[in-house]
Amino acid sequence: MSGGLLDCRSQFPALTRQIDGQPAVFFDGPAGSQVPHRVASTISNYLLNHNANHGGHFATSRETDAWLLEAQRRLADFLGASDPGLIVFGANMTTLTFAVSRAIATRWKPGDEVIVTRLDHDANVTPWVRAAQERGATVRYVEIHAEDCTLDLDDFKRKLSPKTRLVAVGCASNAVGTRNPVKEMARFAHDVGALVFLDAVHYAPHLLVDVDDWNCDFLVCSAYKFFGPHVGILYGRRELLEELPAYKVRPASESLPDRWMTGTPNFEGIAGAAAAIDYLVDLGRNASRLLRKKPKAGEQHRHDLIHAFFEIAEYERELGARLLSGLTELKQVKVWGITDPERLHERVPTISFTHKKLSAKEIASQLGERGIFVWHGNFYALPLTEALGLEPEGMVRVGLLHYNTAAEVDRLLTALREWE
Repeated sequence: MSGGLLDCRSQFPALTRQIDGQPAVFFDGPAGSQVPHRVASTISNYLLNHNANHGGHFATSRETDAWLLEAQRRLADFLGASDPGLIVFGANMTTLTFAVSRAIATRWKPGDEVIVTRLDHDANVTPWVRAAQERGATVRYVEIHAEDCTLDLDDFKRKLSPKTRLVAVGCASNAVGTRNPVKEMARFAHDVGALVFLDAVHYAPHLLVDVDDWNCDFLVCSAYKFFGPHVGILYGRRELLEELPAYKVRPASESLPDRWMTGTPNFEGIAGAAAAIDYLVDLGRNASRLLRKKPKAGEQHRHDLIHAFFEIAEYERELGARLLSGLTELKQVKVWGITDPERLHERVPTISFTHKKLSAKEIASQLGERGIFVWHGNFYALPLTEALGLEPEGMVRVGLLHYNTAAEVDRLLTALREWE
């Protein structure tokens, strides 16, 4: 490992686990990453020493208010948002997306159109399909290029029209790792007057999110994918968060972000999410020192996050290239998605494959017995597996993160070679 990543594994207690005398290999990150010790200790500290509802006139409630505000600042830094007040916490990405889709759909009418894609996780498809059905709007799907599992951008442009009210697209595929050109897609969508809703759940652990630069209207992600607990995060434009009808009980606050945080928030989880950002900031701070660059006043955390994700992306690209090179040498294996070494910048190191002799479930089961943790199935990317003709079997998914190693990749490849 390089730069600020040198000691990261020591911060993750789970990585010391043994299966039959061998270290466990955690390639299951796309379904939920492991967490550094500080995340668990922060959650414990909050619950044991500061636990209260917010808005009260006593010590623990004031402390909870302070924790919540600080978490908003941390997540704003993480997402590249200039205004921490636009950060909303919820149960998870799916719940937040259903809430926003219901609110946005109040503005739709028969004849309006909504665009989703065949490459997305279903949590960024079905909420919009259901909302459109209820309002009599039409759903249009952006097709894919099956040979490399990329979006057909020409098809996207053809389907945009003055009738388009919203474009929902993922920043990166949780099944095959494809990165989508979301900044460009947002520009085209805005040209026809459509809103843009981005799913960054799978993108956020690998690459730097930048909502201000991408000019999206909404973005969602989940802390448990970027080394935190099970908390969903929503960013939205202020005028939209203030004007859209939020479905919640009376007499809840209408101020932001409270009007979108239905019920009592998961304060301990929110504290843990902030701690996950602190972990990434520290990674970047080490790298920043090596590069001898100083941030502008008030931009220290974002500066450190930029360097953290530079290090993460470089390391993960090398690791992904190693895995892809080994997989493409196996005659029984078909990798789905981008495999060209010259195009690795177009993907994250989430790599899915099928095997000619063994089912995805059989491979996942046999690898699991050897202490190598991978997922099988469709990973809720059902529009994609349907388009590829892989239902109901699905694929084997190997998710690399910056705490994984070349030795772990080699161990996986050694096991797969036995089944050639």
